Formats: sequence, C-alpha cells, structure tokens
Amino acid sequence: MRTATILVACVALLSKPWRPTVAQLAAPQSISVVSTTATGEARVTPDRATVFVGVMTKGATASAAGGENARRQRAILDTLRALGISGDRVSTMNYNVAPDMQYSPNGQTPPRITGYTVSNTVRAEVQRLDDVGRVIDAALAKGANEISSLQFYSSKADSARRAALATAVGNARADAEALARAAGGSLGQLLELSTNEFPVRPLQEMAMGRVAMAQAKTPIEAGQQTVVATVSARWAFVPPR
Repeated sequence: MRTATILVACVALLSKPWRPTVAQLAAPQSISVVSTTATGEARVTPDRATVFVGVMTKGATASAAGGENARRQRAILDTLRALGISGDRVSTMNYNVAPDMQYSPNGQTPPRITGYTVSNTVRAEVQRLDDVGRVIDAALAKGANEISSLQFYSSKADSARRAALATAVGNARADAEALARAAGGSLGQLLELSTNEFPVRPLQEMAMGRVAMAQAKTPIEAGQQTVVATVSARWAFVPPR
C-alpha cells in the first residue's frame, strides 16, 4: 500500500520583541512538502523451529496421574537431550492437574470426582529443520500424546527485514519523485523518515493438536516466508523556477 500527498507548511519569521511589519504580514515564508508511504518485501527460508510437546495422563488419584505423567515426560526430556537439544533450549510451558467430574443427568445428586487428569507441556527449540521430524517421532515414541503447535523461525530474519526496509524506502522515494514531477517541480532534501515496528513473531505456526503414535517418519516442510516492512517519508518540494 502506498499513499502520497503534497503539504504546504507556513513558517512565520518573528523578531524579538515582536513588532509585526507590513512585510511580515504580507509575505510569510512557506515550504511545500511531499509525503509518501510505501511497503517493501523480502523472502526468507526458515531454518529453526520450536516444538511444543505435551503429555496428558489420567489416574484414579492425582498422585497416580502425576506419577505416570512424570515418568513419560522424563523419558521425553532424556530423549531430547540425546538428540542434541540442550537443557537451555528446553523449558516447561504448562503444568496442570484437574479433577474429572461426573454429573448426574437430572442434577439431583451432587457431582463426584471420578479421577484426575494431568498435563505437562515443554517447549523445545530445534536449530536444524532436518531434526524436527525426528524430535516429534522420538517424543511420540516415549509417551507424548500432544504436539500443540510447531513454529518456524529464521536466523536471518533481521537481514530480511532490513532488505524489506531498503526496498520500501526506494519505493517511497520513487513515488515522491513521480508526484513532484507531476506537480511541475522536483524533489528536495529528505525531511523525515520513519517505520512501524512490530513485536517479533514466528514466521509460521502449525497447530498440531493431539496425536497418536507415529507409524512413519513425520515429514516437515517449512517453505518460504515473506517479510513486509512499511515506511513513511517526507521530502521538501522544489517548485519550478
């Protein structure tokens, strides 16, 4: 999206103490401004990923459900370390213990607890996309039954964003020059240049949900992503002589 306008700003010259003269009242100085907004894009290939691995277990008591959950999650964490994912790249994101309630159809009897459900989710940062499928398969083999999401990143995201910014600036200047020529003048010096900053987010996220034991190697395709940058700029407009 691009927008362009020409603005006229008046700057009055004042003396101290203020004593307006005929020249000051009749001939204020002014400057015309060309304003444009433009976007730029750059393509980037993700080379890193984050996998959210969860274990949900049930038991007659909270202790039984928690014990089984801990056994499975410990086996998963040991497997992740064996695959080269160090402890500083693995963190617990959620741990929850909740009773399983049974309600009577007519509501005449109070609800009763029939058991407990325990869920534990860890976040694993994978620095090679080729390892993502192996990480998922190994976690499933050790008792994981929830892969809540898969997020892709690129270690070159900053470079791609700067390339998109450079393209956006070029587009903004080209629009400004075209606008100035159409108005019969030319483009002067740059007065202002800005961009909107947004929080860093994953380039792509796949919701996986609950899964069963993998029967074949899990294929993972990250594809390419587009990084978009927007800039706004103001130039002085030089009128024709």
